[in-house]
Amino acid sequence: MRGSLGLLFAATLPLLAQRGTGELRLAVRDPAGLPLQASVELTGHATQVRQAFPTSPDGRHTARALPFGRYSLRAERSGFAPWTGLVEIRSEVPLDYQVTLGVAPIETTVTITDSDTLVDPHRTGTVFYLGADSLRERRSSQPGRGVVDLVQTAPGWLLEANGVLHPRGAEYDTQYVIDGVPITDNRSPAFAPALDVDDFQSLNVFTANYPAEYGRKLGGVIEVNTTRDTRHGGHGRALFESGSFGALQSHVSGQYAAGRTIVGAGAQGARTDRFLDPPTAENLSNAGSGAGATARLERDFTDSDRLRLYVTTNRAGFLVPNEEEQEEAGQRQDRRNSETMGQLSYQRVFSPRWIGHARLMSRDLSARLWSNPLANPILAAQDRGFRETYSAATVSFHQGVHEIKAGVEAIFTSVHEDFSYRITRPAAFDGDVPRRFSFAGRRQGREQAAFLQDQIRAGNWTLSAGLRWDRYQFLVTDQAISPRLGLAYHFPSAGLVLRASYDRAFQTPAVENLLLASSTGAPVPPSRGDFYQAGFAKSLGGRLRLDANYFRRELRNFADDDVLLNTGVSFPIAFSGASIHGFEAKLEIPRWGPVSGYLSYANLAGIGRLPITGGLFLEQGSNELLTSTASFPITQDQRNTAAARFRYQLHPRAWASFGAWYGSGLPIELGESETSASPRILQRVNLARGRVRPSHSLDVSTGLDLWKHEQQSLRLQAEVLNLTNRFNVINFAGLFSGTALGTPRSFTLRLQTDF
Repeated sequence: MRGSLGLLFAATLPLLAQRGTGELRLAVRDPAGLPLQASVELTGHATQVRQAFPTSPDGRHTARALPFGRYSLRAERSGFAPWTGLVEIRSEVPLDYQVTLGVAPIETTVTITDSDTLVDPHRTGTVFYLGADSLRERRSSQPGRGVVDLVQTAPGWLLEANGVLHPRGAEYDTQYVIDGVPITDNRSPAFAPALDVDDFQSLNVFTANYPAEYGRKLGGVIEVNTTRDTRHGGHGRALFESGSFGALQSHVSGQYAAGRTIVGAGAQGARTDRFLDPPTAENLSNAGSGAGATARLERDFTDSDRLRLYVTTNRAGFLVPNEEEQEEAGQRQDRRNSETMGQLSYQRVFSPRWIGHARLMSRDLSARLWSNPLANPILAAQDRGFRETYSAATVSFHQGVHEIKAGVEAIFTSVHEDFSYRITRPAAFDGDVPRRFSFAGRRQGREQAAFLQDQIRAGNWTLSAGLRWDRYQFLVTDQAISPRLGLAYHFPSAGLVLRASYDRAFQTPAVENLLLASSTGAPVPPSRGDFYQAGFAKSLGGRLRLDANYFRRELRNFADDDVLLNTGVSFPIAFSGASIHGFEAKLEIPRWGPVSGYLSYANLAGIGRLPITGGLFLEQGSNELLTSTASFPITQDQRNTAAARFRYQLHPRAWASFGAWYGSGLPIELGESETSASPRILQRVNLARGRVRPSHSLDVSTGLDLWKHEQQSLRLQAEVLNLTNRFNVINFAGLFSGTALGTPRSFTLRLQTDF
């Protein structure tokens, strides 16, 4: 086995691309074929890409990390006739594209409308894109929640307590793909330092029709592309944000490009008096702060060879929010998270049809919890962490109607866990719960995977087909073969694309506290699932796009977690199984005159089946969960969720937006019969129905360009969130999430400059 793993690791070294993205290498020429510097605009309404840039003096520009799709391209220069055309990015192999500008008044323009890029006729599954404009004008967030607040705008994604994302009812099965590298541990603010949204170029979200190259976590996938600006010279960005609850956030980054080399660096910091979602309206003992830095180097040795190095380090520290009784007792519990990660990638274009990529990533993440002697009802301490090394090699091939990709992955993980507690108020626990407990564990894990996938375009039909093999070796040894299929048919005259897909999922257990959760009984096993989806994308009047999907998921060993009181520390579990189904729809207006925005709706129903494997259940009445065979609504079973945001361009330099969100309420969790919650919280819970009462929020924001010149700008943005000051309860006193309250009315002011 060691020899085969060594060969697998070695195979990754010579060969890596951003997953599902391509590259446009543009050259602008005059009628004589000489280089021409010009102003260019690249727009893709389906992918939320809108880039305006000048070509270099030699007439060239490279647009990188473009999601597959259709783009309108416009090039112009004084004294020449403007040129407009349609470009398709369908392969990871860079597309060399030449534009010739005719001498005015010769007309070489082709009429391109918004509807030409509104619907992707070859997309076999729904993907929701957030481009640079959406990221820049995003709604403000509590420190540590920038990414999760953006993702929850997509239908099917739900935020539970403390910023934990749940795609289509999944608890621990969200995968981030950062510049092509998969990150599968929990990225909520209670578990890991935040990713810096201001370092992103784009963010793509999907919950079905996964390519075979994706594995390990398939509840939902979030693709993040960090900044890839290829403009020559120096430029950068600085941001400062201040708001309610003493919130302060800042970001500064700079980049310099000369010749074939790009270097950049950035730093960010944040603090707040409301870091987690508190269990009481008084928001007791809830301060937090964080900081981080990044550095990158990119070098094109030739037109065919590219090397990229990316390094980031982040940390977060915060207090665990107290209940009133704990605050009176003088309890203080501290938590610290830190992460350092480095990525090295190499790309080789072998020919106009072949491209190879290799990537190596290593990261170290640690998390600590400690309590003072006045902790009540339990004095807990934790020191855990893991190191992960990831290597991958892929090769992509374009031939006729085929887009073929194959690759291998290897992951090496080293985990350590130290946890202990001492009960200080025995009446809060069952009599058989040990009054003292200590655990220490160390373990190494290995995972390997290989995949082959193809996308076939034949007329109006598109077929995506793939096969993936996974092997998992940690507390258990398991392997699986997972087929992936997707089919789309395009009706050009109707602006309609019909889609259907099937995904076999093999999902590994959460790594956080996995050793301890598996120490009291059987190890927490991997999850297996069958995911089905059918839907459509429709252009309406050439201005709007409607995406709608029906989905169904059948899972065995359904992953979830149980939380240690209000600490946010959780322990992975697996239910015997779960059945989840629902409907999602999103109506999007990319741009209709001065108006843009979206309206989304999701309906979800999920049933889980006991018994439970894993966890650390200390609360009263929890023992029966380990042997019961009952069924119950899963904790993310929110039947109706709706969201909207509409933006209006008041003036070329001023805009305003209105947003709204509604949730019909989560179920009250297992084991809940009575509680000491305050009357105000109990008013927001329907005990007879077994659900939290509906929540909603109304938000308003406005932005003003104080100064703008070419690529330089100074922008001011102000907003009010939860305008009506609605008292929202997110979760209520359950075994798996505890009590968590939503944020009351808050104000934010953001100043940003690009230079």
